[in-house]
This record gives sequence, C-alpha cells and structure tokens, in this order.
Amino acid sequence: MNDVRELVIVGSGPAGLTAAIYAGRANLHPLVIEGLAAGGQLMLTTDVENYPGFPDGILGPELMTRFREQAARFGAELVTADADEVDLSERPFRVRVGGTEHRAHAVIVSTGASARMLGLDFEQRLLGHGVSTCATCDGFFFRDHDIAVVGGGDSAVEEALFLTKFARSVTVIHRRDELRASMILQERAFADPKISFRWNTVVEDAVGDSKLERVLLRDVETGERSELAVTGLFVAIGHTPNTGLFAGQLAMDGAGYLVTEPGSTRTTVEGVFACGDVQDHVYRQAVTAAGSGCMAAIDAERWLAARAHAATAPG
Repeated sequence: MNDVRELVIVGSGPAGLTAAIYAGRANLHPLVIEGLAAGGQLMLTTDVENYPGFPDGILGPELMTRFREQAARFGAELVTADADEVDLSERPFRVRVGGTEHRAHAVIVSTGASARMLGLDFEQRLLGHGVSTCATCDGFFFRDHDIAVVGGGDSAVEEALFLTKFARSVTVIHRRDELRASMILQERAFADPKISFRWNTVVEDAVGDSKLERVLLRDVETGERSELAVTGLFVAIGHTPNTGLFAGQLAMDGAGYLVTEPGSTRTTVEGVFACGDVQDHVYRQAVTAAGSGCMAAIDAERWLAARAHAATAPG
C-alpha cells in the first residue's frame, strides 16, 4: 500500500490532463490513472482545427501527447492502466489499479463519456475518414459534401441543422417513422431545404477503404435495401458517461452523468471533484473539458488547503 497522496486524477482526456497540469503547478504531485485508452476521444480524431492556439490545426493524438508531456513536466505521475475499483466511502479515498491500491485525500474524476456507435465493422475503419460522432468538431471538413446523420433525437437533429452550414445536403437516417426530437427542432429541420429524411431505415454497411464513399441501407419494414452516396456519416445516437466505477457512490442524473454543484466541480462527496464529459452532456468539446479540468484542480487545491489549515488551527 502506498503512502497517502494529496490527489489522484482518474482519467486522462483534456479535462484530466489539464487538471494534472494545474495540480502539478500547485505542488500537489498528482497521480493520473490514464486508463488503457489514454487521451480520451481526441485519440480517435484526425484533424483538430478548433482548439485555440493552433491556427493550422493539429492531429488529435498529437494534441493529447502535448497535454501529457506538459502534465509530466509539472510533476504529474502517470499510470497507463485502468482503475479497477474506487472506494469513496471512507477517508483517505482508495483507488485500486491492478494489484496496487492508491490512497488520496482528494480525487478528481475525469473519465469522460463514450459516443454510442452502431456496432458495425466499418465504423472503426472509417472513423476520422468520413465517419464522425461530432458535427461541431468535424463539420467544417464537409463543405459542399453530401452527408448523412444517423439518429432521431435532439442530438441528431441539432447536428443535422448545424451541418447545413457546410454540406450540400444532409440526409437524416432514422429507424422509426417519426423523430423523437423536440418540436421546435423538428419544425426547423422540416423547413430546411437542405435536409431530407429516410424513415424506418437503418445503416447496414459502408463502402470505402481510406474514405467513405456511400452507405448501405435497409428499410426495417419492407426489408428493401438501397444505397446512399455520401462522403460523411455522423452517428448521433447519444453518449454514455463512463461512470460505472462511481455507481452508488456519487450522485448522477437520469442519463448517468455525475452531478456537480452549479458553478463548481464539487460532487456530492466532499473532496471528490468531476470535470469534462463525465459531467457535461451539453458542450462536450476539448476546450470546455480543459476549462473544467482547470476548475477541478483549483477547487481541489483550495479544498486541500482549507483542510490542512483546519487541521493545524488552534483548537
């Protein structure tokens, strides 16, 4: 068993590594449990053109490598393994990784969220080469393209409307015969001449090796198969927050995202903070995740300082 640390950070996307940078500069000597999928969703992104400070863009993995190097420079210790268990029921908190148990006075949760995919073989092959899960991130690359969006909820319709700023046409592919999105979004989508709909339809496969050329569709009612020539496919069927480790320990909303106090990163357990996509189901951008990671590190540093002061104050 290791000595008790000031801070353990679970997760290593933009939120976790920014928290590590700030915590390192505050001499908290943070331990970062990176996870085997270190770097978060940006590791699956090719060009990142909307992160400030990179006017010519940067590859997602390169950006996360720079985050990591900066965190290490300021004294963060990084463990490339998944956390197997987190115990927040007593102090110090306990984080088990393999056969090692780490104890800490404070914990920052930055485990992110995973975009739900269709579960088809082509998705991994073409992710970043025509297949995307983020219109805000990648829409710019599809100027004057014919593209499709899979889904029927608010996220899908919002992405379709956003993509009309760039695309020549947007086809919404939905497995039902009506949308689940809010009425105001539906009205906007139906009124947009660039948006068309393929009802009662699912994607079965895609054609293209190095880039997407077209998708293969199936009508769920008739079984009829068809093709749709598109060079972009945006999967917008929701995200799943990576909160399994904290079930029954931290408050979550109905969708499983961690609940934090308004205007802070504090969770329902004192000394535990959450940042990034694990508690943000609205923005889900690298820059907002990084910003909340900064907030979490500052919140944790101030909490630890207040705790230390209280412990040494005259009784």
